[in-house]
Amino acid sequence: MENNVKEQIERTIREVVAPLVHTDGGEIYLVRYDGDDVHIHLSGACAGCPGASLTSGKVIVPALRGAAPKVRVVLTTGVGVPQGARKL
Repeated sequence: MENNVKEQIERTIREVVAPLVHTDGGEIYLVRYDGDDVHIHLSGACAGCPGASLTSGKVIVPALRGAAPKVRVVLTTGVGVPQGARKL
C-alpha cells in the first residue's frame, strides 16, 4: 500500500472514525498495515462490546473504503492493546 493511501487512511481514522468511537467511550488504535489489510484495535468501552462488529461494518469499513476502495479491515477488541499499536 502506498504511503499516500496510508496517510489518507490515517487521516480518515483520526478525523471521521475516532471521534465517533470516542463519543461512546472507546479508543481506536492502528496496529499495522499488511498488504491491503488494515489492522485496527478497539479498546476502552469498545473492548469486548458486541456492537464492535456493527461499528466496523457500518462505520469503519465504509469510511476507509472512501480513502482506499480495496482496503480490508481486520478488527480486534479488548483491554490489552497490541504491541506497537498507535492510538489515533
